[in-house]
Amino acid sequence: MILRVLLVISMLLSAASLGYLALQVFAPAPPPVQQVEFTPAAPAPPARVRILVAARPLPAGTLLKDEDFAIREVATEMRPDGAFDTSLEARGELRGALLRRYLDPTEPVLRGDVLRPRDRGFLAAVLRPGMRAVSIGVDHVTGTAGLIWPGDQVDLILSQELGDAPVSRRVSGETVLQDVRVIAVDQQIAQGPGGAEAAVGRVARTVTLEVTPDQAERVVVAIALGRLALAVRAMAPTEDVEGERAPTTFAGDVSPALQRSAVSPGQRMRVIQGGAESNVTFR
Repeated sequence: MILRVLLVISMLLSAASLGYLALQVFAPAPPPVQQVEFTPAAPAPPARVRILVAARPLPAGTLLKDEDFAIREVATEMRPDGAFDTSLEARGELRGALLRRYLDPTEPVLRGDVLRPRDRGFLAAVLRPGMRAVSIGVDHVTGTAGLIWPGDQVDLILSQELGDAPVSRRVSGETVLQDVRVIAVDQQIAQGPGGAEAAVGRVARTVTLEVTPDQAERVVVAIALGRLALAVRAMAPTEDVEGERAPTTFAGDVSPALQRSAVSPGQRMRVIQGGAESNVTFR
């Protein structure tokens, strides 16, 4: 009996062993383990800032304008000390400032490179040797609608009324000065927060010109005679003959009707041409 039980147990163990062996032989192989390679994240690009640089060669003594600047991007850590950003406030602060040293194209404009209109000594520094500064009052018409900036070259025109003259010559206009440099507009030029925006909408009340001593005297006399207006000259240089002045323009030169009305019908006039003499009757 015991032998039979042992035989059964032995047969069961043998069957279990054979089943396990068959399972190992005929079971499908497990899928291979995939190797995942870890790629480190790329470093973030360095932060960059935009600064104002010279758009072209700028000699010392230049009165800066918007077109003198270009924009350049540099890494934050490479930004020079004192560089100007590209905000409206920075541009307004530089507009009309005097450049103290020569700048190559793309060279950054630094705070130490400029003398701003509100800085002490600006007017004396901007004047060339032997020159003077004289100011005139302007409005939105005589000041060309506020579009004149320091560094512009202008002509100064005087208009006046001659009370005792014939009607066709009672109002006259003449160019008092030609090709003089504007060195300041008002006492402040787009300064402080929002200065650039304020400058666009503000009409100048005074314009300061760089003139010779003799020209300064002419300006003072012209101020007492009549109304002064400014005419902006083109950026391209022109060849004006030294000492040549534009002819005086009278009311009759502008208005032929006024010229004709100054002569009464039936009025006789003696005309002398060389040695010939004739009488002309107006009808």
